[in-house]
Amino acid sequence: MARKIGLDVKVPDQACDDKHCPFHAGLPTRGRVFDGRATNAKARRTVTLQKEAPLYMPKFKRYARSKSIIHAHLPGCMSVEPGNSVKAVECRPISKSVSFVVVEVLS
Repeated sequence: MARKIGLDVKVPDQACDDKHCPFHAGLPTRGRVFDGRATNAKARRTVTLQKEAPLYMPKFKRYARSKSIIHAHLPGCMSVEPGNSVKAVECRPISKSVSFVVVEVLS
């Protein structure tokens, strides 16, 4: 039985036994919601996400490309391939560099 996490996301159909799953193990989510593109999924249960946003440079009165990269935990009930759009939510620190968890695969 999957629990609702307080966000408007689709609950995964299959169950998992991952202790860091927000739907099946009760990992609390909070804070920022991050929409990005998966760039790397080689690590075990971890995916690298990249978000691109324009950055205004007042000196030149132009916009420059800016990107930020985060690491997010991938629960066992989801599968992501590089190039997919995903939604990640902030959670408590899971490891040294992972403080987000994937909650929905958009495409």
